[in-house]
Amino acid sequence: MIEQIRAALGNVIDPEIRRPIADLGMIESVEFEAGIATVGIKLTIVGCPAADRIEADVRAAAQSVAGVDSVVVKVGVMSPQERTALTERLRGRRREVQFTADTPTKLIAVTSGKGGVGKSTLTANLAVAFANQGLRVGIVDADVFGFSIPGLLGVADAKPTRVGDLMLPPIGFGVKAISIGMFLPGPATAVSWRGPMLHRTIKQFLSEVHFDELDLLLLDLPPGTGDVAISVGQLLPHAQVLVVTTPQTAAADVAERSGLVARKTGQKVIGVVENMSGLVQADGTVLELFGTGGGADTASRLGVPLLAQIPLSVALREGGDAGIPIVSSHPEDPAAAAIISLSHALNPTNL
Repeated sequence: MIEQIRAALGNVIDPEIRRPIADLGMIESVEFEAGIATVGIKLTIVGCPAADRIEADVRAAAQSVAGVDSVVVKVGVMSPQERTALTERLRGRRREVQFTADTPTKLIAVTSGKGGVGKSTLTANLAVAFANQGLRVGIVDADVFGFSIPGLLGVADAKPTRVGDLMLPPIGFGVKAISIGMFLPGPATAVSWRGPMLHRTIKQFLSEVHFDELDLLLLDLPPGTGDVAISVGQLLPHAQVLVVTTPQTAAADVAERSGLVARKTGQKVIGVVENMSGLVQADGTVLELFGTGGGADTASRLGVPLLAQIPLSVALREGGDAGIPIVSSHPEDPAAAAIISLSHALNPTNL
């Protein structure tokens, strides 16, 4: 009976680490007597945010075994030595940037020449669209000064969980995300750092955050061609770059520069996305609020394809404000449909 209970417990997954708790050394003991299963588990840390979920899943798994009438779950906490062993096992003793040139994870840095073009909104929705296809997806919010990914994914109040010197990123709509905003007292807190501190932060995100195995990692870069863009180019020269612009000529001219800087660091520009392409009217016509042709012009000058034209959408804006990505809430919306189509075009199997 004990072996049957252990087998059932093998299906319990830690919701943060996303691995079976048996593999993580979290099952301390299993006993069975007179129809009562007693399971001892060890959480990774005191106050583990997933404690209630894990305990409930353990109880349900043990209860599912024929012959078990009731379940007692005894909850403890790993010792420092056990946590150290766990973190070493998770990271494979690698302490540098996780996503080296031989990583199977596809890396896409989303960049723009100037702010306000919808780059972060696109990044968040694109990541969720990938996750909805069953891919394992993460986001590094590298826009340290203008961080917005937590709010866009509905995890504005979430904090990373620390296990030893590893950070477990919060998950929103199936996407693991890390952002400087998760370490600040509130969204109105301003970050005012010079280059070395910015570089250190990005490196920490890429080395100390346990994303585990990912199919795809998106990096939401700040607008322009400054310190962070250079740091990402140095740390991840093998990343591919997606340039976002609007149809406006002024925005397109600046967007081209971000692509050129990426190439100087060895990164490959894979295409251009034109956001805010137009507002679809009730009669089906399109109001070109920001002009036309900027995306195609940028793509032509960079010698890459124009991968998508995403129309203006009230639902897209509302979803961003509410922390509910439109690709999940209103996939039929024209903007959502364009982003979902883009996600299929950028699926890692095609890159």
